[in-house]
Amino acid sequence: MRLRAGDWVEVRSKQEILRSLDKQGSLDGLPFMPQMFEYCGKRFRVFKRAHKTCDTVNPVAGRRIDSAVHLELRCNGKAYGGCQAACLIFWKEAWLKTIEKKTNMVQFSQANATVDQVGCSEDDVWQATSVRNPQRDDEIKYTCQATQLPYFTAPLAWWNLRQYVEDYVSGNVTLKRIVCGFVYRSYYELFAKRGNKVGRPARWLYDRFQALVGGAPFPLRRGSIPTGQPTPAVNLNLQPGELVRVKSYEEILATLDGLKNRGMYFDAELVPYCGRVYRVRARVTNFINEKTGKMSTMKTPAVILEGVYCQSRYSDCRMFCPRSIYSWWREIWLERVSENAVVDSQKNIREAIQEV
Repeated sequence: MRLRAGDWVEVRSKQEILRSLDKQGSLDGLPFMPQMFEYCGKRFRVFKRAHKTCDTVNPVAGRRIDSAVHLELRCNGKAYGGCQAACLIFWKEAWLKTIEKKTNMVQFSQANATVDQVGCSEDDVWQATSVRNPQRDDEIKYTCQATQLPYFTAPLAWWNLRQYVEDYVSGNVTLKRIVCGFVYRSYYELFAKRGNKVGRPARWLYDRFQALVGGAPFPLRRGSIPTGQPTPAVNLNLQPGELVRVKSYEEILATLDGLKNRGMYFDAELVPYCGRVYRVRARVTNFINEKTGKMSTMKTPAVILEGVYCQSRYSDCRMFCPRSIYSWWREIWLERVSENAVVDSQKNIREAIQEV
């Protein structure tokens, strides 16, 4: 089908999808998760073409996928013990129908149906989500798209240039973003990652240039707290719907021991969001550990913000990955702001533009 970002599709009927699955509820190793049934017969826009992704089960690396996309839909965790990670769902093109933009007519294709006459039942799909271990007090091990990712993907080397062509052709990434990404990686490898004699002035120059063009500062810096020393914590008890401002990069670095605050990484992909205002989407306390399939409980809840996810700008082995995993934030990296403060800020910006 070669779907592109922005295309409209219709999810096939439950019966069609079940006929495409094996007895484990999967197609080419990709599980069809129970919560996906509620979208059958409905129409959605393609968010990004999922021709590649990042491996979060094994050491981080790029992975290739065939005939899959991400729609504007995330996992609600209901079939997986209430996991709150809200991962973007993978959809095989065989589970979708294209929609003609002008006539709004559904285009049917037997080649795209990929119907296996054996198939499975809806109960098979539910049973495939978990298994209990009677030897360990009925400990539950979950199986979802995230835990099975290595089994429906193949290795993808960062130097495979075809992936970047498809990033652009699919509409996933603009040409400007691709160029900026390669410029950054080249500058990092040649200058910025070197010792202080070369690296320090290179990073300083990078920051000065980014300040002029309104870009993010150099994203790979270590925190100011000595290794082994305790890192600070703040409990704001933020709730969904509240407005927060992400603190400045400098303020956040002051809370890190190396790259972490109480065990949580402050990833380079979070830096572009610093200093901006967002609305709280959810608090995260429980999530499935993708490496083990077991449910993990956080000692201190993390916060997910609306529209704030990994854009894979800086990671060479998974650059421009379309998986768009939500970024997790410590509350000490955030500060509450009022609705009135945001309205006043927007008003001042509009007035400043009019004056210019």
